Amino acid sequence: MEYQRLIDNQDERDVEETGSETLYEDALKQTGYGRFHWLVLFLCGWAVSSDAIEVLSVSFMLPSAQKDLDMSSVDKGWLNAIIFVGMMIGGYFWGSLADRHGRRTVLLGSLTVNGLGGLVSSTSQVFWLFLLARFISGIGVGGSIPVIFSYFTEFQPKDRRGKMISALATFWMFGNIIAAGLAWSVIPRDIGYHSASFKYNSWRIFVALCTIPSLTSAVFFIFMPESPKFLLTIGQNRKALSVLKFIHKKNKQPSSYKVTSLVLDPDHRPIHLTHQDTGCVSSISRNLKSLASISGELFRPPLLRSSVIMLIINFTLSFGYYGLWMWFPELFSRVEKYGGSPCDHHVGPPNRTTNSTGAMDKDWIYFSGFLTALSNLPGNLLTIYLMDQLGRKLLLSSSMVASGVCVFFIPLVRDKWQNLGVSCLFGAVSTVGWNALDVLSTELFPTNVRSTSMGIQTGVGRIAAIFGNVIFGELVDVHCSIPMILVSGLLVFGGLTSIRLPSTVRTDIH
Repeated sequence: MEYQRLIDNQDERDVEETGSETLYEDALKQTGYGRFHWLVLFLCGWAVSSDAIEVLSVSFMLPSAQKDLDMSSVDKGWLNAIIFVGMMIGGYFWGSLADRHGRRTVLLGSLTVNGLGGLVSSTSQVFWLFLLARFISGIGVGGSIPVIFSYFTEFQPKDRRGKMISALATFWMFGNIIAAGLAWSVIPRDIGYHSASFKYNSWRIFVALCTIPSLTSAVFFIFMPESPKFLLTIGQNRKALSVLKFIHKKNKQPSSYKVTSLVLDPDHRPIHLTHQDTGCVSSISRNLKSLASISGELFRPPLLRSSVIMLIINFTLSFGYYGLWMWFPELFSRVEKYGGSPCDHHVGPPNRTTNSTGAMDKDWIYFSGFLTALSNLPGNLLTIYLMDQLGRKLLLSSSMVASGVCVFFIPLVRDKWQNLGVSCLFGAVSTVGWNALDVLSTELFPTNVRSTSMGIQTGVGRIAAIFGNVIFGELVDVHCSIPMILVSGLLVFGGLTSIRLPSTVRTDIH
C-alpha cells in the first residue's frame, strides 16, 4: 500500500525535521482538493449505502417472509427493531474503540460483522435464528455509521465540510434505492432452492445480495490511510504528516508540500496511547476506564448542553422516521390488498382488483417502495446546495416540523396513490433533517470524543427506533392513527428543540 510505504519511509528518514509548526486545518488545505477527496467520498459513501441497505432490507422482505417465518404483526415489529438493538450496542462499543484505536481499524471490523451477520440470516429457517443473525448484523452497522462520518469529516477542509458531509449523507438514499430496486427485481420472482427441510427462496436471495456492499466496503478500506487528525490527537505527528503528503501527491498538486511540522491547535495536548502487554484483564479494565473517561467529557461543560439537545433530537427523529419508514412496505401491502386508508382496521375480504396469483400486489408494493426511496433525491440535492447558505439549524428544525405535519395526514388518505404521494413527501422532507443532523453531529464535538459522541447519539436513536417499531407493531392492528399522531408530535417537538443548538457554519473543528 502506497501510503503505508510513505509512513515507513518517514519513520526511517530524518524525523527531526525543523520548521515552524503548522495548524492542522492549514496543513490540510495545502494538500489541495482533488482526486483523493473524491475517492474518500466514494468509498465512505459506498459504506453508508451498505448500512442503509442492511437496515432497510428487512422492511422489504416482511410481506414475503411472513409465511415462511410464521410472523405476526408483533413479530414483524421486533424483527424491524432487532437490528436497532444491535446498532445501539455496536454504536457505543465501536465508536469508543475508534476514538482509542483509530477509525480505519474499526471500520474494517464493523463492516465485516455487518456483512457476515446478514449472510447468515439469509440461511435461517426459523424466526428466532433469523432474529439473532439480524441482531449480530446490527452490531456491525452500529459501528460503521458513526465512524464513517468521523473518518470522512477529518479529511475535509472547513470551507467544503458542510457540502461534502451533505454529499456523503446522500449515499443513504442511494442505499435505499438499491435495496428497493433489488427487492423489486428479486423478491417477486419464483427463484431459489426448495427441499423438505431447507428453503432458499427469492427473499432469502435478496437478503444475501444485500450483504455485498458491506463486505466489499471492508475490502476497500484495507487500502485507505488512517485519519491524520486522529493520528495527531494520539501524538503520532510524523505519521499524520505522511498521510497529508500522500493526500497531496494523490491530488496531483503542482507545488511541493512544504509543511514539515504539525500541531492540531496551539493548546492541544496529545493523548499518548500505551500498548504494554499487561494481560487480558488489565487491558479490558484499561479500555473500560478509557471509554468511561471519554464518555464523561460529553456530559460536562462545555459539551453538556449540545450533548443533551442532540440526544433529544436523535431520539425524536429516529422514533418518528424509523418507526414509520420501516413499516411503509407493510402499509403499501395493506392498501393494495384492501383499498382505502392504510389505517382502516380491515376485517373484510381483500380488494377485488387483486388477481389470484397476487402478482399485482407484489409489483405495487415494491414499485411503491422504490418511488418512496427515490423521493429522497430532491431533499438531498437541496441540502447540498443550502447547507452552508441557510445553516444546519434552520434546515434541521424546519424539516422535522414539516415531517411531523406530513405524518399527521397519512391516516386521512383514501387510496393507494394518495398514500404513495404523502409517503414520498415525507421521504423528501425528512431527508433534509437527517443530512443536517449528520453535519451537526460531526461539527459540534472535538476529535478526541467525536466517534464516541456519535456512537452515543446513534445508540439513543436506536433505542428510539426500537420503541417506534415495537409500538407500531403493537398498535397497527388496533388503529395506526395512534402511533401516527405520536410520531407527528415527537417530530415537531424535536424540530423546535434543535433551535437551541449553536451555529457551526464555517467554523474550525477541534
